[in-house]
Amino acid sequence: MKVSGQFDVTLDPMDSYAEGTAGAVLGRMSIDKVFHGELSAVSRGEMLSVMTPVKGSAGYVAIEQVVGSLSGKHGSFVLQHFGVMADGSDRLILEVVPNSATGELAGLSGKMAIRIEEGQHFYDFEFQLA
Repeated sequence: MKVSGQFDVTLDPMDSYAEGTAGAVLGRMSIDKVFHGELSAVSRGEMLSVMTPVKGSAGYVAIEQVVGSLSGKHGSFVLQHFGVMADGSDRLILEVVPNSATGELAGLSGKMAIRIEEGQHFYDFEFQLA
């Protein structure tokens, strides 16, 4: 199954444990999202990131727990992010952490794509319920 919709996101800087050296800038941020559409949910999580001295090259990892409803089924699940940008070209992987889903979403697996168009955030979520 596949659902698509819009989401609102707020990222806020947090204190970091590690500091970058040799031009690498390490960061940590909180993530708060509100998903609209067939995925009607809120999420909270954390992101770790690095900006390199080379413009357009960076990376991030994140974990967020999504709580709400998906196609009318209620529960929660955890998304894991892995993003890399090399010279302006990016690759992003968002997957449901196996066995993280609860309630009517137990057994959920899937992957999410994120699009940003004219400043608005959109998701495309391909999933299966066991």
